[in-house]
Amino acid sequence: MKISILALHLNYGGVERCIATLANILSEKYEVEIACSYKLNLEPAFKINSCVQIKYLTDVVPNENEFRGFMKRHRYLKAFREGIKSVHILKLRKSTMVNYIKKCDSDVIIATRDIFDEWLGQYGRDGVLKIGWEHNHYHDSMKYADKIKFSCTNLDYLVLVSKSLEAFYRGKMRGTGCKCIYIPNVIDNMPKENEMSALDEKRLISVGRLSPEKGFLDLLKIFNIISHDYPDWHLDIIGDGPSRASLEKYIKHNKLEEKVTLHGFQDRNYIFNMMQTSSIYLMTSYTESFGIVLLEAMSCGLPCISFSSAEGANELIHSGSNGYLIKNRNFAAYIKKCEDLINDKESRKKIGLEGRRTVSRFTSDMIRKEWFSILEKK
Repeated sequence: MKISILALHLNYGGVERCIATLANILSEKYEVEIACSYKLNLEPAFKINSCVQIKYLTDVVPNENEFRGFMKRHRYLKAFREGIKSVHILKLRKSTMVNYIKKCDSDVIIATRDIFDEWLGQYGRDGVLKIGWEHNHYHDSMKYADKIKFSCTNLDYLVLVSKSLEAFYRGKMRGTGCKCIYIPNVIDNMPKENEMSALDEKRLISVGRLSPEKGFLDLLKIFNIISHDYPDWHLDIIGDGPSRASLEKYIKHNKLEEKVTLHGFQDRNYIFNMMQTSSIYLMTSYTESFGIVLLEAMSCGLPCISFSSAEGANELIHSGSNGYLIKNRNFAAYIKKCEDLINDKESRKKIGLEGRRTVSRFTSDMIRKEWFSILEKK
């Protein structure tokens, strides 16, 4: 059996990490090819087995940052030119992906973006098993949810990464012929017990794309308060993105240069090593469909704190048992739980161990059975 996965790019990102993990799992049993619209780096950001074929469909890259930069600086002529270029890039993205779908000789095609879902449903050959894989939470936006319904109407399956999303879309998709299935994302490398954090270091850690929805500015505001009473604790933030400049500005303005480190984008070994020498994981996302990074932190024995607005965290964290969920983005409550853990190493250990037990339900061994079951039904 041959399986194709449709990807926008293979650079750093949550969806891209999931694509790499799934491709590696499926390649153990099937022939796997990734059809990728853009090549943003010489090599994929995440390790992909050598037996997986990667086919880049264009030699262009998105120019959204250039367009926005010229608009922000009021250089409208250059912005206009970038706008024209952007239209060309988007047309090329569609024509090449549609052409790939039409000519694809795979038995199964998995789409990883809503626009790919739509094209797969429109142009996929008869007899091909067509699967949509939705990673984002609609976050109370019926407009977004309706877009997903429209995109997936002609697919065989829509795979959702959380139970709540599966229940929601099962109702939305009723009568379309597209079956909704829950398959959570996985952690593909469970550290050994002797690789867990000792929880001795006075370090807090958070990992993710530096973009507004991840709430890193809120994290800095929270840490700024905590650092007044616990000046010897340090915050490490790993990731890069459009919010970096504003975060650097806040750090400088509040004289946190010696207490906060922005590590930029780092590979998984670097992140793992940092988690091994941290004591608490902090998440302040406004929205999060699943939260693989929480699983990674839990696998290292770190107690985790998250706002409940990060929907995926609600399915992973049982507040008071394997971490803490803070409702209504209540800063005072978040700070209180963080300081409680700072002051009580035994609680850190107890919660961290319970979190590690949670991770055992999300290993690749558990999830591959779910994917294989869908594919073998073909």
